[in-house]
Amino acid sequence: MAGYRLLIKASATKELEAVDTKTDRQRVVAKIQALAANPRPQGSEKLAGYADRHRVRQGNYRIIYLVDDELREVTIFRIGHRKDVYR
Repeated sequence: MAGYRLLIKASATKELEAVDTKTDRQRVVAKIQALAANPRPQGSEKLAGYADRHRVRQGNYRIIYLVDDELREVTIFRIGHRKDVYR
C-alpha cells in the first residue's frame, strides 16, 4: 500500500517554527512524517464540529490535519500547544 502525500499549510509551518524547544520540534516533525504512512494512528481522534478533521497528540502539542483518501493526501492545518490550538 502506497503512503499518503503530506501537505503543510504555510501557517502551520510558522507554528512549527514557534514550538519552544528543538527536541519538541523534532518529535512533532517525526509525528507528522508518520502520518504519511498511517494517517489514522492509534490515539488520533476526529475533531468534534468538523466532518473531516483529525488531531494527534505529541506531548503538549497537537497537530490538526485533514485526510483525503481519494487523493491520498494529509494536509496539516495547525500545530500548537494544547492550551492554544483549538482557539
